[in-house]
Amino acid sequence: MALKRFATEFGMGVDLRGQDYTKAAIRAVKDALYRNSLTVAHALDKDPSEMVVKCVIGIAKPDLVDTAEVAKVFPYGDITVTAEIGGLDQGKPNTGGVTTMAVAAVQVWLDI
Repeated sequence: MALKRFATEFGMGVDLRGQDYTKAAIRAVKDALYRNSLTVAHALDKDPSEMVVKCVIGIAKPDLVDTAEVAKVFPYGDITVTAEIGGLDQGKPNTGGVTTMAVAAVQVWLDI
């Protein structure tokens, strides 16, 4: 058997004021997940827990993302979350604050 990719979904998440990179990443993953209902595992007589989920977070400061916390968002599967440079930090000239934006790419694989 070999791993085959069955789905790829993308999401965006924002932390408007706190510059919390993990919060923005979690919101990006939820955005990706909440637009899907994967039935492929059941269609192939697999349990959803057999899904291999690979998630990449694009964010301005990847070292500030708690990937273990992001992984808790997924309901099942063998989860791998990584963070790399991407996303956007947008300064607020009037307040000096920063809005943090993250993007997530979530891929679902099954061993068939």
